Amino acid sequence: MREVNCVEIRKTVKNGIVYRSVDTLFRYNAWPTVCRDDDGVLYTVYSGFRGAHICPFGKTCLCRSFDGGRTWTVPAVVNDTWLDDRDAGIVCLGKKTVMVSWFSHPVEAYLNRYHDAIWEPARGLMDMLYPKIPESKNKGGSFIRVSEDGGLTWGDTVRLPVSAPHGPILRRDGSIFYLGKEMWCHGPEQPDVIIAMESRDCGRTWQELGRVPLPDIEGITWGSLHEPHAVELPDGRLLGAIRSEYNDFTVLLTSSEDGGRTWAVPKPLGVLGSPPHLLLHSSGAVILTFGRRHPPFGERALVSRDGGATWPEEIIIRDDAPNGDLGYPATTELPDGRLLTVYYQIQPGDDMPCIQYSVWEL
Repeated sequence: MREVNCVEIRKTVKNGIVYRSVDTLFRYNAWPTVCRDDDGVLYTVYSGFRGAHICPFGKTCLCRSFDGGRTWTVPAVVNDTWLDDRDAGIVCLGKKTVMVSWFSHPVEAYLNRYHDAIWEPARGLMDMLYPKIPESKNKGGSFIRVSEDGGLTWGDTVRLPVSAPHGPILRRDGSIFYLGKEMWCHGPEQPDVIIAMESRDCGRTWQELGRVPLPDIEGITWGSLHEPHAVELPDGRLLGAIRSEYNDFTVLLTSSEDGGRTWAVPKPLGVLGSPPHLLLHSSGAVILTFGRRHPPFGERALVSRDGGATWPEEIIIRDDAPNGDLGYPATTELPDGRLLTVYYQIQPGDDMPCIQYSVWEL
C-alpha cells in the first residue's frame, strides 16, 4: 500500500445522524449519496427499510436538510419496486431539479445466485412472493428518475445499461455524464465492462461515449472491477475512480481528455479502501472519499491539489466504526467551503447501520 501523510481532523469534525432506526425489524440503511441544490437544500438518498445487507425488500429513500445538515427530514420513499432497490445516487441538475439513480437485482439473481445469503427472516417470504412477480417487473437493472420540484414529485423511470452507487454527474455544458458498470444488460461481447454514457435531454435518452480499457495487471478481469465514479476537472478532463477487488480492496484511477470517448488504462492508487466518490472543491482541490474496511474501520478522504496526479494527503474523517460494514461516503461542498460527507456505519450499541454525516474542512 501507498505511503501517505495521514491527517486526523477529529477536532474540526462534527458528526451527526441523517436517519437511524432501532425499534423496527427493517432497520438496516446503507449506501448513501448527497447533493446540494441552488437554494442550499441538502438531499441524501440511500437504500432503506431493509432487514440486512442482502435483503429483497429495500427501498430508495430521500431525506432533506434545510439548515446545512444540522437536522434532516424523515425519509420519503422515492421508489419501492417489486425488487430490492439498492444503492442510491443523486445529482442536482440546476435549481430544484434532481436526478436519483439506483439498481435492482433481477428475480433470478436472488432466487439462485444470492439465495443462501439472503436475510433469513425474509428468505421464506421471498421464495413465496418472488416467483409471482410479473415478468415485466422482474428484470432488474439500473434506473434513474428526475424530480423538478426538489423531490416532491417524480417523473417516469428510465432504465440504463450501466450502474454506479453514486450515479451520474452534471458537466459544465449542462450534459449529464455517467461512468458506470454494465449491469444486467449483458451484450454479446465484453459483459461487465465500465462504460461512459451521456444524456443531453435531462436523462430521457442516453448515448454511449466510450469504454474504459481493462487494466494492464496480470490476472485481473472485469469481474473484480466495480462501482466507478467520475468528476470533471477545470481543464475539461474527466477523472474516473473504480473500486477494485483484485488482490486488494482499493481504487484504480483513469482519465479522459476527449469528453469520455477514450480512457487511459486504469492504474492502482494504492489506497486501502473503496468504493470511491470524487468531488471538485471550489479551491481547485479534488477530494476522493472512501470507506476503510480494515482496522481501524471508518471513513477517509484523499486530497489532490494537482488534478489527480498526486494524492499526498489522507484525511481520517472517522475511525471508530465497530466493523467493516460501512462506507460508500459521498461529499458535497457547503456555501462556506466546508465539506459534508454522508456514509453508513453502525452506531455504538446498535446491531445494524444507519445513515450518518460528518462536516469537516480542508
